[in-house]
Amino acid sequence: MLNESEVIERDLGEQPLTAILSAEGISHHQLVAGSPEPITHKMVTRACKGRRLTGHSQRKIQAAVNKVTKKTFRVSDLFNYR
Repeated sequence: MLNESEVIERDLGEQPLTAILSAEGISHHQLVAGSPEPITHKMVTRACKGRRLTGHSQRKIQAAVNKVTKKTFRVSDLFNYR
């Protein structure tokens, strides 16, 4: 059992991913449709809202953003936690 100092923060606030998608004019649906790997709308929504994702899910989102925008973003560009 975790004590108060060991509680894992799960809601991390809006992520840089949201600003990037907005600036590029990309909707969640366009990101899911253009992804080279299977991702879900729920995964994208959770990523934008700052719900903690696994490293594997973060890399899937990164691959989708890179393909759809035709730019190169690192995971650290999209998420402000690791």
